[in-house]
Amino acid sequence: MIEISDIRATLAQGATEQRCLAVGLAYVIKTLGCLPHLIEHIELRKRSIDARRKSDVHLVLTVRVTFHTHVDEGELIARIPERERKHVRLVAEEPARTPPTLAKPPAPRPVVVGAGCAGLFAALALAEAGAEPLLIERGDDARRRTWAIEEFHRTAELDPESNIQFGLGGAGTFSDGKLTTGTKNPAHRRILEALVAAGAPRDILWDAKPHVGSDVLPVVVENLVARIRELGGEVRFRARMVDIERAQGQAGGVRALQVETRDVAGAVRTERITCTALVLACGHSARDVFELLERRGFTLARKTFAMGVRIEHLQAAIDRAQYGRFAGNPALGAAPYKLVAHPRGGRSLFTFCMCPGGEVVAAASEPGGVVTNGASLRARAGANANSALLVNVTPDDLPGSDPLAGVRLQRRCEQRAFELGGGSYRAPAQLVGDFLAGVPSSGGGRVEPTYPLGVTWGALDTALPPYITETLRAGIPVLGRKLEGFDAADAVLTGVESRSSAPVTVVRGRDCQALDAPGLFPCGEGAGYAGGIMSAAADGLRCADAALNTLM
Repeated sequence: MIEISDIRATLAQGATEQRCLAVGLAYVIKTLGCLPHLIEHIELRKRSIDARRKSDVHLVLTVRVTFHTHVDEGELIARIPERERKHVRLVAEEPARTPPTLAKPPAPRPVVVGAGCAGLFAALALAEAGAEPLLIERGDDARRRTWAIEEFHRTAELDPESNIQFGLGGAGTFSDGKLTTGTKNPAHRRILEALVAAGAPRDILWDAKPHVGSDVLPVVVENLVARIRELGGEVRFRARMVDIERAQGQAGGVRALQVETRDVAGAVRTERITCTALVLACGHSARDVFELLERRGFTLARKTFAMGVRIEHLQAAIDRAQYGRFAGNPALGAAPYKLVAHPRGGRSLFTFCMCPGGEVVAAASEPGGVVTNGASLRARAGANANSALLVNVTPDDLPGSDPLAGVRLQRRCEQRAFELGGGSYRAPAQLVGDFLAGVPSSGGGRVEPTYPLGVTWGALDTALPPYITETLRAGIPVLGRKLEGFDAADAVLTGVESRSSAPVTVVRGRDCQALDAPGLFPCGEGAGYAGGIMSAAADGLRCADAALNTLM
């Protein structure tokens, strides 16, 4: 198979997958000097946008071509002038994955806690291997979870078990479903193909910045659950792990877990489930799980995390800044950005989870706290762009040696944001111009805040530690020099963004098992081993394979 990259296409030429393939095919025939009938198959592997020159925004394609067996692919490449060969290479066929299969389901069966991206893919891999796993999720399925979120927006009554953080699909379901990752892992293609098979759009297989959309993801995760059940797994909702039993001794392994289940009428039932292989994919907001692990003697460690605010601009302004006169072209869609600043003082300011054409969402999971996040629907057609604007918090910033000190800092900031918002989960907000000048805001400008429970205008300084607000003030003008209009006076800051990652790591060894605790496989973002949907799903697969090794 031959891969050819750096194929240039105009916006019109690359508007659809079929048009991209036509451009790729013509380029292959010309570059390799081969006849069309020798080509068995051509596949689009990547389409990216090159907007480095605003006067010449275009697309860049990568394709893979398979030839009929009698064609010598090495000879085809050898014909190309050496100066043009750097974008052409031989690649091996990707062998079909054959998951390990157990001779019979193990007893007791493995248990996966948490149905976010890590837990879903761990359970899927275990089910494919014939392990018939039990997957438990404290929140609701996608349909009931959507209803719970809508009720929260309407009544300001938070369901601590079913919200933006908890429920099928985890935090990723209602935060756009961005699949961009800075990591390289052979499992990524497998994950993307599984998502497409479950109903995600095909373009995630080749788009350089793939996303699914918060209106499509609920269907996708429901289909993943259906597949797990079809393979013999069991999935339970409204089932919360409340305890873990360990065998006797200093390095006692997992023996069982206690699960609390609530029915639709609110009746509570506690069940003891025997388990010797437990994949813990609880998510970054399961603070009660971190507290349980500490009580039960599992090894926890503080880790660097980040906090800050959400920033909103008009999407049209971001489009113009990124694409110039090409802004609005359907082949480009709503423009994203990714920025970082290193102002004086030693800390960095960076954007995260940027949502083109999206909205700021209410992501609280505890009563009396305000948490913001961002989301986009599939079409990304909203009037605003938003992004987290974050500053790292290191273990050295935290007092004492308490492994949960970061959790306590997050909670204090969220509670202060609740107070500044005036209660009822309104969020505090401030215009960028006022924030930079150090004066409270009394109202908004052109950018209308999208936070669904409303905002209270004022000042954000007391919602976050001084080292964060100082870095925000120093860094926003720097980002404005990198992206025109980023520091516009009427851009909106909404607080607080406190759940970008877990502030704690559940320490594990190279075998993915918790330190001194055989049978517990800490997994995904909540355990400190991932930083987004793709890396979390890949870690879920890794932990499933590790658990299978103990069950074979």
